[in-house]
Amino acid sequence: MKKLFLTIALTALTLSGFAQDQLPSRAEVLKLAQKVNSWFMKKYDPADAFLGGGKVRTTNLWTRAVYHEGLCALYSIYPLEEYYEYNLKMAEGNKWSPRYGAYSLDADNYACVQTYVDLYRLEPESYKLRKAIACFDAIVNNPDNSGWWWIDAIQMGMPAFAKLGRTTGNYKYWDKMWQMYEYTRNQYDGGLWNAAEGLWWRDHDFNPPYTTPNGKNCYWSRGNGWVVAAYVRTMDELDEPAAPVKKGQIVADPYHYNDYKADFIAMCKALKGIQREDGYWNCDLGDPDNFGGPETSGTALFIYGMAWGVRKGYLDRDEFMPTIVKGWQALAKAVQPNGFVGYIQGTGKEPKDSQPITVDGKLDFEDFGIGCWLLAATEVWKLSPGEQGLGAAKLAALKK
Repeated sequence: MKKLFLTIALTALTLSGFAQDQLPSRAEVLKLAQKVNSWFMKKYDPADAFLGGGKVRTTNLWTRAVYHEGLCALYSIYPLEEYYEYNLKMAEGNKWSPRYGAYSLDADNYACVQTYVDLYRLEPESYKLRKAIACFDAIVNNPDNSGWWWIDAIQMGMPAFAKLGRTTGNYKYWDKMWQMYEYTRNQYDGGLWNAAEGLWWRDHDFNPPYTTPNGKNCYWSRGNGWVVAAYVRTMDELDEPAAPVKKGQIVADPYHYNDYKADFIAMCKALKGIQREDGYWNCDLGDPDNFGGPETSGTALFIYGMAWGVRKGYLDRDEFMPTIVKGWQALAKAVQPNGFVGYIQGTGKEPKDSQPITVDGKLDFEDFGIGCWLLAATEVWKLSPGEQGLGAAKLAALKK
């Protein structure tokens, strides 16, 4: 019997180590991330208006804001001056303003504030946040909490509130973001969160009785990915409550950290069970036969969240590492020889939009998908097992 228990224990350790070992070294992850980012930076000037979706767009649009979130994350693990300058040029080109000015109440228009705050933290100067503060104060002073009526807005908006609250020390921003999140979760059209399945309906158009052509619930992959990312980026800014000294003890949690954490864990557990065998997730999380096939942006956001959750100790390493490894392998394979990331679904709000999704397809916007991929890469880098014996000369070559 002792021999049997020893065999089981050794097998468990081996499987755990096997999952960890399948992540490439940090140098390999970084090299691939630089390749992906280089493809984008060479193609686009950070301050110039660009053509996206058939219209001329400013670079403080939400799609570009997500790219800059990814670039800020990459800069945080590998602070090349050119990354900083690229972000700074975007902010200065837009005069540190949300899209359409200081009173933009649409989350798509103030997602860029996340990058403004990150830049301000590196070089604090009050003018950099003046317009952002005016915008967010207008939202705080508005009693209406229904602004995030589609789940994408949770990622575009909530982390910006969290960052601004942490940086200014004014926690009215944390109060307001909870009020808006709670309204979207529980009240808007009966609530967009389905606790029974641990997933979100994209907006009221997809709440029951809506079903897919196969009669199943429709949970859009990237929409749910936005929410996962929002939890990570928000909880990184909040104060984590102290653990209770005794079981059942009530712990002060005025800014709802544990509420966000509970929903985050529930989502990750639900997502783990519906990952495709090839490591991706389908566009429709509830119905694999409704525009099934590999999709990168949702997959990247899920891996971003799961890698962070494992690193924080919120998700069990042995349980989630195989999922993360498979997901990262899929994301790495999506990168084409020139650095372009394939299998990204273009803009939309449901599985049928921007189809077909191909490895080399032309996108209406290329930026947000790259941002999602970079977010995943930076969190995988933090879980990766070091440089695996690479010499100084090889490391120097990788950094060029």
